[in-house]
Amino acid sequence: MSRGTGDWRALVDDVDAALIDGYQSGFPVAERPFEPVGADVGVPAADALRRVERLSEEGIFRRFGPVLNPPVIGSSTLAAVSAPEGRFEEVAETINGYRQVNHNYARDHEWNMWFVVTAASKERRDAIIDEVASRTGLEVLVLPMLTDFYIDLEFPVVNADRFARERSEARSAPGSASGRSPRASNETAVDATAISERAAADLSDLERRLLLAVQGGFPLSATPYRDLAAELDAPVADVLGAVERLLAAGCIKRVGCVVNHLATGFDANCMVVWDVPDGDLDERGVRAGRLPSVTLCYHRPRRPEQDWEYNLFTMVHGREQAAVDAKIDELAAEHLPFAHERLYSTATLKQTGARYEPLVGEGDAPESDGVAGSETA
Repeated sequence: MSRGTGDWRALVDDVDAALIDGYQSGFPVAERPFEPVGADVGVPAADALRRVERLSEEGIFRRFGPVLNPPVIGSSTLAAVSAPEGRFEEVAETINGYRQVNHNYARDHEWNMWFVVTAASKERRDAIIDEVASRTGLEVLVLPMLTDFYIDLEFPVVNADRFARERSEARSAPGSASGRSPRASNETAVDATAISERAAADLSDLERRLLLAVQGGFPLSATPYRDLAAELDAPVADVLGAVERLLAAGCIKRVGCVVNHLATGFDANCMVVWDVPDGDLDERGVRAGRLPSVTLCYHRPRRPEQDWEYNLFTMVHGREQAAVDAKIDELAAEHLPFAHERLYSTATLKQTGARYEPLVGEGDAPESDGVAGSETA
């Protein structure tokens, strides 16, 4: 549950705010990264480190380190089931028991449980989905991402905004400077990028071991890269170079402090699905992805045999459902005048970084204990 906007905000001062809003990405890839970070926010390096530790302990940061990019490394898909009310907890326990499931949310829809499966290959991914269907006795709606228009959950939270990037939205109104904030627009392009279900990065042995080591985050210390180097038995210069290469290749999307949006009051979050004419999809997707209030925008397949006619997904993150609904109304009226449904998340059933072992390990052998009760952290 959220702390509530006022409650959590009382825990942070201006320096904390600079860390929270300024270092969700762009954390230095350097042996002692807290030195330049501290200099930037006006405190000694040791104080900057202590603040990140405290913000993590308070739950404002979910973790410190890289945000990995599953579609570039392996095979990933969104999936959903319609869990009967009397079996909801049982079905969630079964699904969450797979370490390849890193996100699972309850949503107010007939398809009421939505989860993400990431595996070493499409075959292994699909085998897990088949196991879920067999063990639960439920039909699974499988919706891999086909086109990425815009995906970026980095946005300012130390404010009283009703929805993500509200101030950027105001600046993009007629007569104002247009577009996203300069930082966001420089970091993530808005275009139609095709996603392969069989994507696999060409990784060196060090890069593979590094990805396994950092899937839960970096060591929270003054010298995180040196600590990683010791764990991997590699020179620190090689580890720094590997992180830079993984960033350039898109295996790592960003390095920084990963904000817990629920803890900062952004808990009125809506996934909106749209029935966009196929011939207009790329143009409409790019247009929607450029809107500051849209945090995610991507193309997934229709499944008419399962009565699923939607092909464009957008997310709007907010603190107030009324403000989010108003923004979706505007999106429908001005940008996406098509049939759509609004799927608000009602509970977080599981939320971790993607768990990659043996995704970048040895081959594609099935995991041991890939069932309820296995690793879920």
